[in-house]
Amino acid sequence: MRIGLLGTGPWARAAHAPALSGHPDLDLAGVWGRRPEAAEELAALHGTRAYGDVDALLADVDAVAVALPPAVQAELAVRAARAGCHLLLDKPLAPTVAQGRAVVEAAEAAGVASVVFFTTRFQPEPEAWIAEQERVGGWFTGRAQWLGAVFTSDGDPFAASAWRREKGALWDVGPHALSVLLPVLGAPRRVTAAAYGPGDTVHLVLDHAGGASSSLTLSLTAPPAAAGAMVELRGTAGVTSLPEASEGAVPALARAADALLTAAGTGTPHPCDAAFALRVTEVLAAAEARLDGGAR
Repeated sequence: MRIGLLGTGPWARAAHAPALSGHPDLDLAGVWGRRPEAAEELAALHGTRAYGDVDALLADVDAVAVALPPAVQAELAVRAARAGCHLLLDKPLAPTVAQGRAVVEAAEAAGVASVVFFTTRFQPEPEAWIAEQERVGGWFTGRAQWLGAVFTSDGDPFAASAWRREKGALWDVGPHALSVLLPVLGAPRRVTAAAYGPGDTVHLVLDHAGGASSSLTLSLTAPPAAAGAMVELRGTAGVTSLPEASEGAVPALARAADALLTAAGTGTPHPCDAAFALRVTEVLAAAEARLDGGAR
């Protein structure tokens, strides 16, 4: 499959370009970026071509991987789907429900496959744990803490990200936590509570359709010594916690590419497709509305 990369920032350089160029079943056919000089540099590093015109790249490939801010991703994903390209997208799918729904509708109308890269869902140990907890069932409650130190660590490459500074932990690490909780506890009926903590920290409480509840604490401004992620479930089977992953983003992204190849080849949607990412976006938007309506 010929695939193009849209984006040239830190995430594209650290994860997307290495995973795509090293994948045995993909041909990284080109790179497009909003800064042409960055596209030229990244393309040269991986032995491919830089495109100055995104529509020209879309015309030359079977699929695209997107490593761009959510609003830019949503717009280009719609264009790519309409051009007949399968979609390997990043989280969050879009900054609004309407934009996310437009991506889903474009993909469905074009009959293209989509996979959204929720990193944890493509790491072997967490992936196996999530599947096992889905099978076991009977969960009463869950809690997730996803604490990053992006804005409190020296030299973090993502600290300058304008969309992260605007949207904060809710939209950056919130999708990771939700991607673990939703398949196990079921779709949330509503966000019942949302409150700010220190920095960009937010606390959420969700009521799930199956009767379980969950709480989430999300931050990009945790002290570096306090950073980390955990998910705990309690139910009829007892207590269990999400295991740590043994592999990083590049192997996980390669597995997401495998998932896209399978979905494109079989026509069977992957569990982490754009429709699932839209449900995550709906939860984030509902939480944001609650936070905006409360006192800081």
